[in-house]
Amino acid sequence: MAEINDPENTILIELKDGTVTVELLPDVAPKHVERMKELARAGAYDNVVFHRVIDGFMAQTGDVANGNAEKDFNIRMAGTGGSDLPDLPAEFSKLPHDRGTIGAARSQNPNSANSQFFINFSDNHFLNGQYTVYGRVIDGMEHVDAIQRGEPPMNPDRMISVKVAADV
Repeated sequence: MAEINDPENTILIELKDGTVTVELLPDVAPKHVERMKELARAGAYDNVVFHRVIDGFMAQTGDVANGNAEKDFNIRMAGTGGSDLPDLPAEFSKLPHDRGTIGAARSQNPNSANSQFFINFSDNHFLNGQYTVYGRVIDGMEHVDAIQRGEPPMNPDRMISVKVAADV
């Protein structure tokens, strides 16, 4: 288990195989960090599917509008929605998209990130400067590596629960 230095800026994502501990980076991307904590505290990420999981690349989740529905149609729509909150401005930095970093998913508009995010399976430096990095996995990356692959996966894995460590 990783040592948690800042519980207010640490997220615990419960997956089927165990807990993934994510250190958030408020000094790098304060608006994205605040959004993730706000949605986690509201329970919006609970039971949301990983709707796009590409081997050797990344696992994407966080469509709180469509990704937690039990109906197949809505799960097929996962990846097209966000939260009811306004989109976020890009917070690009010099931080590279290394294995285990958390990036903000968005449309072609750099200022369209909302609730969706991805976890990099490998160093994806071609994303540097184009997608906001706002966290990194500090424990449990083996559980991320075990997420069912597919676009969308046939039987998608879900985030069982997402909590701010300070609240646990």
